[in-house]
Amino acid sequence: MALSTEAVRRSRPDPKIAKAVTEIASQTAVKRAAKFLISQRNWITEQHLALCRIAAPTFFEEKRAEWMAAQFRSLGWDSKLDRAGNVVAFPDSRREGPFVALTAHLDTVLAPKRPEDVFLAPDGRFRGPGVSDNGAGLAALLAFAALWKTEAPCPVSPILIANVGEEGEGNLSGMRFLCRQSPLAGKIRTYLVLDGPGTDHITCRALASRRFEVTVSGPGGHSWSDHGTVNPVHALSRGIHFFTEGQFDDGFQVSPRVSFNFGMIEGGISVNSIPTSARAKLDVRSEEQDRIEDLSQYLSFAMERAVNLENERASAGRVQAKIREIGARPGGALAEESMLLPYLRAVDAHLQIRAHLDCASTDANIPLSMGLEAVSIGAGGQGGGAHTPEEWFDAAGRELGLHRVLLTLCLLLQP
Repeated sequence: MALSTEAVRRSRPDPKIAKAVTEIASQTAVKRAAKFLISQRNWITEQHLALCRIAAPTFFEEKRAEWMAAQFRSLGWDSKLDRAGNVVAFPDSRREGPFVALTAHLDTVLAPKRPEDVFLAPDGRFRGPGVSDNGAGLAALLAFAALWKTEAPCPVSPILIANVGEEGEGNLSGMRFLCRQSPLAGKIRTYLVLDGPGTDHITCRALASRRFEVTVSGPGGHSWSDHGTVNPVHALSRGIHFFTEGQFDDGFQVSPRVSFNFGMIEGGISVNSIPTSARAKLDVRSEEQDRIEDLSQYLSFAMERAVNLENERASAGRVQAKIREIGARPGGALAEESMLLPYLRAVDAHLQIRAHLDCASTDANIPLSMGLEAVSIGAGGQGGGAHTPEEWFDAAGRELGLHRVLLTLCLLLQP
C-alpha cells in the first residue's frame, strides 16, 4: 500500500498552493482567528480536563457524548446525538452539504475510576486515562466550536463530530455509521480526523486489521483428584506459543510490516481447579491484506495443533477450540488526485512543521476504504503512555497544532 512516486511528488508543497496558504494566513479574519485560539489557552485547558474526567470507555460513551453536545449548544451550535451515539454539531440549520467534517473520537481504552484520577500535575502535564488519546482531539473540537462563533475565519463552517467506537472492539462503529448509514453519508466530502496529540505525522493510508477471540473449553475438575484431565488453559497457552513462534519461523517479520498481539488472556476460577474454559483475544495488522489472511489461517493451524496435543497427552476428557472474529478494520489509501495531502503539505511548509506520511489504524480507515477524502492528524501538544494508566499530555505546542488545523480548514472550505 506504499504511496506511488507520483503521490510522493504531490505530497511536496505545490508553489500555487503555497501561495494560497500565504494569502489565507495574511487575511485579517484568519489572523484574528489564530490570536483567538491563543487567547483561549486557559479555557481550552479547562475543557480538556473536564471532558477527560467523564469516563467514556468504548461502548459507554453516552455521558461524555451528552456533555460534549451540551458544550456545543452552549457555544451556539445545533448539536444532537445520532442513532449510533455520535455527537454531530452544525453551525446553523443548513443540512444540504457538501460538508467538511472535523472529527475526534469520544472513547478511551482505559477510563478514570474517579474524576480526580485526571489532573494537572505540578510539571504542567495532564495525567490520567485518555488525556492524550483522545482528550487532545476532543478539546480541539471545542476550541473550533468557540472560534467559529466568535472569530469565524471564513463564511463557511465545518461540521463538528465527536464519534463513538474508535478504540478496540468498538470496531470503528461510529465512523462506519457516519459513512454508510447516517443521513450525512454522501454529504461529507472530506474527513479531517483529529486523533491524539502532535504535529509530526499525516496518516493518509489506512492500516488493515482483524481481531479474534479464541476460546478453549473442556470438562474441568479438581487439580488433585482429576489430575490428567484436559486443561483449557494449558491448551490455549500452547496455542499462543505455537502461533507466536511460528511467525518468526515462517518469516512474517519482513516487508510489508506485520504485527500481532495477544492482548487479553482469561480463564479459570481458582488455583486448585482445572478450568472449564480459557479465552484470549488477538489483534493482527498489516499494510497488506494478504498477510492478514496468512496470519488468520496460521491461527487456526496453531490452535488445532495445540488442541490435538492436549487431547493426546490427557488421561481424561477432551478440549475443543473456537475462533470468532470480533473486529475487522479495512485498509485503504488517499486517492492520488486528492488535494487534501497537498493542502496539508503546504500548510506544514508555511508553519515550518516537518511531518511524515504514515500508515495507521484510525477512524480514517472507513472513509479511505470507501474512496473518500480523509486523513488523520494530531491536534497539537505532546503526549505519551496512550492506552496505559500512565498516559500524559503536555499542552506546549497545542497552538501550533490548532493553527495547522485552522489553515487546512480554510483551504478546504474555499468556494
